[in-house]
Amino acid sequence: MAPWTAVARQTSNLARLPSPKSASLLHRRGLAAGGDHHGPPKVNCWQDPMNPSKWKEEHFVIVSLTGWGLAFYGGYKFFTRGKGKKEEKVGEPSQKA
Repeated sequence: MAPWTAVARQTSNLARLPSPKSASLLHRRGLAAGGDHHGPPKVNCWQDPMNPSKWKEEHFVIVSLTGWGLAFYGGYKFFTRGKGKKEEKVGEPSQKA
């Protein structure tokens, strides 16, 4: 009886393995599924400029960093204007040695 149990076990193992033809029909989900699709669809920042909550994340980061950069540069230019410039008055000779 021992040989018959071995044959039965081998047959059941073969039945569990998918054949090459049926393996191609199985759906295998890869890692490139496209991300999270919950919530409203995201748009480019120029398509809806007055609604940052609908922007794509990378566009929001670019616009935010650009705005902060302009704010810091504008503040720097505003508070340092006139410093470092020497203006010569008209009619007075410059003091060069």
